[in-house]
Amino acid sequence: MADRPAWRHTPSGVVFREVPGGTFRMGLSDAELDAVRAIERAGGAEDELEVFFASAGQARPVREVRVEPFLIARHPLTVAQVRHWLPEYEDSFADSTSTTARLEDDLDDLLGKVPFRLPSEAEWEYAARAGTTTLTFRGDAKPDEDQVLDDFADEERTAAAENAFGLAAMGSTNELCADVWIPHFTAAPLDARPRTGDGPRVVRGGAGDLYPWQGCDEWLLLLSATRDELQDFTAIRPVEPVPTGRET
Repeated sequence: MADRPAWRHTPSGVVFREVPGGTFRMGLSDAELDAVRAIERAGGAEDELEVFFASAGQARPVREVRVEPFLIARHPLTVAQVRHWLPEYEDSFADSTSTTARLEDDLDDLLGKVPFRLPSEAEWEYAARAGTTTLTFRGDAKPDEDQVLDDFADEERTAAAENAFGLAAMGSTNELCADVWIPHFTAAPLDARPRTGDGPRVVRGGAGDLYPWQGCDEWLLLLSATRDELQDFTAIRPVEPVPTGRET
């Protein structure tokens, strides 16, 4: 997707892609649940998936959501990008400065300094689906570890991992959303506004946080509708309004 318009925040090096507005069906659909059952029947699951199906309600009921156009970072902030705002930042999870930064104690400090906002949960899922209605943007097949991307030094590999919106690594790392966690979508807004209030934030994704995979069905964390509440560390993929004066 190298030909898609991109905006670079020059000081930090963060590259943003434009996500077009539209309406989509947010949440874990019956068809997606059937696709997971088909993978399980075919022997594609390492364990029994009762826990997954028991928790499926946290990503339901499916509802139609309207999303306005916005910019979102091509991939989560890297260690080098975080150090633009937090020069002393250290990351025990990272192998290099081009690796996704995972924030714990530094999270509030970073959020207080970046000139961007967090995506709402609806914006994140809409961006991850990129116009698809399947388990991942690649379809209903069981995703494997080649969909996990944690280091963005290799431009060719990063470009090959992009979805139709030009976004890489959606689902690889748990990414923080602006919404306060609720265990389901009952009475959730029908637009992309985040839910406000007190409590833990929503995170999406997380398959790369368990790398190398241990055969415990970590692939389920790559699904576009997978969601959880923030517990420990998280990655940040900032968003911005679409600029009015455009320079590609």
